[in-house]
Amino acid sequence: MTGLEQIGPRLRAARQDRGLTLDELAGRAGMSTSTLSRLESGKRQASLELLVPLTRHLGIRIDDLVPAEQPDPRVRRPATTRHGHVIAPLTRESSPVQTYKVTYPPSDAAPAPRIHDGFEWFYVLSGRVRLVLDDRELVLGRGEAAEFDTRIPHSISAVGARPAEVISIFNAAGERMHTLTAPD
Repeated sequence: MTGLEQIGPRLRAARQDRGLTLDELAGRAGMSTSTLSRLESGKRQASLELLVPLTRHLGIRIDDLVPAEQPDPRVRRPATTRHGHVIAPLTRESSPVQTYKVTYPPSDAAPAPRIHDGFEWFYVLSGRVRLVLDDRELVLGRGEAAEFDTRIPHSISAVGARPAEVISIFNAAGERMHTLTAPD
């Protein structure tokens, strides 16, 4: 259903939500009941001349009758490589929380722990991940998740001979530290 086709049903819903009959709203807006009925059923083309008095009496805006165009929901941001990690964005840049699929290359040793403002959550899709938090070293496998305050010294790396894939979610501060530096 196009935006214009939704005007009638939205107009009817607004009228019914306010407990008004066709006769009551038509009378208040200075039009015939037949005209209002045809507007609501889509049998009459909506015009500003008809909609302005109706929206005033309903206490809504004309914009409330026409739905906003939905943007393409697909995320089309390129993956980047940084220190051997492949970072694929899964959310739009304007999203309040950023989500990425990160592939960590195989590593024999944990990288040096870092600290920065932020908060991070990750879920292991494949492989095994070494999470160093302060003086603890944890190994997480497929299906396991972790969340932590990034002000604690931490590092993340793949364990063993295979890469590890994770879904990582960052708040704004954590995302800046992990993804917004120069690529390799």
